[in-house]
Amino acid sequence: MKPDLGQLRLAAQRIATPGLPTPAEVVRWLTAAQAQDHNGAVTSIALRTGSRDREAVHAAFNAGEIVKSWPMRGTLHFVPAEDLGWMLRLLTPRVIASAATRRAQLGIDDAVLGRARSLTEKVLAGGEQLRRDELLAAWDNDGLAPAGGRGYHMLGHLAQNGVVCFGPVRDGEQLIVLVDEWIARPRDLDRDEALGELALRYFRSHGPATVKDLMRWANLTAADARTGLALVRHDLARIEVDGVEYVMDPATPDLLAACRRQAAGVFLLPGFDEYILGYGDRSAVLPAEFANLIVPGGNGVFRPTVVSAGQVIGTWRHAGRGTKRTIEATPFTSFTAAIEKGIARAYARLP
Repeated sequence: MKPDLGQLRLAAQRIATPGLPTPAEVVRWLTAAQAQDHNGAVTSIALRTGSRDREAVHAAFNAGEIVKSWPMRGTLHFVPAEDLGWMLRLLTPRVIASAATRRAQLGIDDAVLGRARSLTEKVLAGGEQLRRDELLAAWDNDGLAPAGGRGYHMLGHLAQNGVVCFGPVRDGEQLIVLVDEWIARPRDLDRDEALGELALRYFRSHGPATVKDLMRWANLTAADARTGLALVRHDLARIEVDGVEYVMDPATPDLLAACRRQAAGVFLLPGFDEYILGYGDRSAVLPAEFANLIVPGGNGVFRPTVVSAGQVIGTWRHAGRGTKRTIEATPFTSFTAAIEKGIARAYARLP
């Protein structure tokens, strides 16, 4: 029988299983979870926990267990605090280099970046925590002119160089802190160790997946992706589907067997969930003819998805407000009565 890649991924990603005990364990398992849509990303983490509690995710931010930064692809992700440093050192140099032209267009040179770093370290020293607009206001007062996208690029540059990250939460917003002060026990891995660990954790949490999926997910070169996999291949299992090699945790098939009934059910996922964004090739769960329906016009904004038996079969959104809030789901083709009931149940349980 042909392996069901979608349902195996539902198990590996802890979507179909009872969930992991804490948000910190979810993020450590995933290694990185895309987070430019903050509220959706909190939901993505919460729905993979046993409690499905959004406030527990906020508590993990405040405890310094999870941070947000730009560790790969120039995109915001939640990552385990202790892993941020080695991930930045491994994954951001190419991103920083590729942004040089844009920085020049914005008039951001090394002198400007140096001033921004010095002022940021000064205003955040001693455990200070600032909202993004508060830090940009400090830069503006110092003549750094953060308007017009300059502030975003300066902040991203400082984060990618390990100076700042987003840590605790105030009024629903993660605050900017100094990495060296906020992260108490950073892990230090050499390059080969980092490549191996990244590959092992990716394939365990996202597999079955391909080397090309890893390359896309982490923005690795083909050589680095192959090196990482070679270092840990003995700890992973492989399957072949339609002549393509997929790699995964050896425990994933048994995990799926234990939750197969749940995996065959209906799930509602936020728009930027790792179930979609964690792969370069999404065709195993999303037919090519429907791909544009979750990213209309290729605008980079991913709609929340309806998943049934491991396949993306439609999109959804909130309708109404407060106690009158409900769901509006749109099928790619049609929903059966059973799937409509499953959507209602999934929405009632959505974190």
